Amino acid sequence: MSDLKIKIFADGADFDQMMALTKNPHVKGFTTNPTLMRKAGVTDYKGFAQKVLKAIPDRPVSFEVFADDIPTMIEQGRQIASWGPNANVKVPVTNTEGVFTGPAIKELANAGVVLNVTAIMTPAQVKQIAACLNPNVGSIISVFAGRIADTGRDPIPLMKDCLAALKGHPKAELLWASPRELLNIFQADEMGCHIITVTGDVLGKLSLVGKNLDEYSLETVKMFRKDAVAAGFSISVASAAA
Repeated sequence: MSDLKIKIFADGADFDQMMALTKNPHVKGFTTNPTLMRKAGVTDYKGFAQKVLKAIPDRPVSFEVFADDIPTMIEQGRQIASWGPNANVKVPVTNTEGVFTGPAIKELANAGVVLNVTAIMTPAQVKQIAACLNPNVGSIISVFAGRIADTGRDPIPLMKDCLAALKGHPKAELLWASPRELLNIFQADEMGCHIITVTGDVLGKLSLVGKNLDEYSLETVKMFRKDAVAAGFSISVASAAA
């Protein structure tokens, strides 16, 4: 893990888990979204965000706008940015009608807001976004490689095209979003991504990096045997022939 250049951001909205992950030296930032927050039982969006930002002052934390029109997106983005110096503002690449949110991206970027543009799936979208960025302001471009892979496509060539689309924007960082397995961290690092979001269950597998495969095989055999015995399973078999 020490050889990796990529930054790992923990993805989730469980406050206690986020606090535990602040002790993990591999975690360099945090991301959330309204879906994760709803699943975690968050009811006070602003209150939760401010609580997190106060508890994690030394790493970036992304919170998303949820308005569906450009003017309100801009206003929500300004408010989120005001909640803490480490607050990054997530803006979706389009609204629910498929309209590109470029005007919101451009206005917020020019106001000095560090954006995390999210829900991106194509290099064409990245090119559109790049044209709206302020080259003097940091930004994160979140491409959902995991969801792309869910469609049967290899995300790596596409992610390389997205990285190329950000040329000329040295402060823009490409983020590999929605990874499905630990291997994705190494794939994202190798192809040049700057950041990857990782959920708690995938982060829990970091201890397996480099594990001896014969040892892992034996542990797996023992697990199957232990669970079969614990469940009281039985299969009637004829006595072996003499």
